[in-house]
Amino acid sequence: PLAPVEAALATARFGAEARFEFPKLGPRTRVEAFDAAAAGHEIVVNSAGCGAMLKAYGDWLRGDPLEARARALAARVRDVSEAVAELGPAAGTRAVSERVAYDAPCHLLHAQHVAEPPRRVLAAVPGLEEVPLEGSERCCGGAGIYALVEPELSDDVLRPKLDAIAASGAGLVATGNPGCQMQIGAGLLLSGRDVPVVHPIELLARAYPP
Repeated sequence: PLAPVEAALATARFGAEARFEFPKLGPRTRVEAFDAAAAGHEIVVNSAGCGAMLKAYGDWLRGDPLEARARALAARVRDVSEAVAELGPAAGTRAVSERVAYDAPCHLLHAQHVAEPPRRVLAAVPGLEEVPLEGSERCCGGAGIYALVEPELSDDVLRPKLDAIAASGAGLVATGNPGCQMQIGAGLLLSGRDVPVVHPIELLARAYPP
């Protein structure tokens, strides 16, 4: 059985696979690797699913000899939007004239309880208009490997998201998890909608000339 990890929701890639394979080997290996490479430093993650999993390592390794180190590592993990928002992103100097719908990844909003930092990142992009997206807090149906093991139900969950994106009039969708980017992006492509899906940090990067 899975360890009782509230934050990871068992849908990060490793968490989703943990019911099939050795659930503690990966966390042990990564705790030792991060401690060797970046002891005491913050760990900034640009994937909401990976960040949720890393922040839950203390629970995954409860009772393990590495538990204390795992909890110390988890406390150092930051989503990239958190790190940038804490620094106070300087407004970009190049306008990005786009209407953007922000979709909150479950692993960021519900698992890590990170809501405002991605929107602060988007607010630092001149010319960008964030348009409301109905149901932005709801799952897109990607859920780690769920789209692979339950494709029909996954598509049923995705369909209202695609309709909401169409109704929003957005020309872009921003979301901070690669699984969500692939799920929503594939759905938009297959439904004939020409709406790219990007990471919020990609939009911030566009606002700074090379």
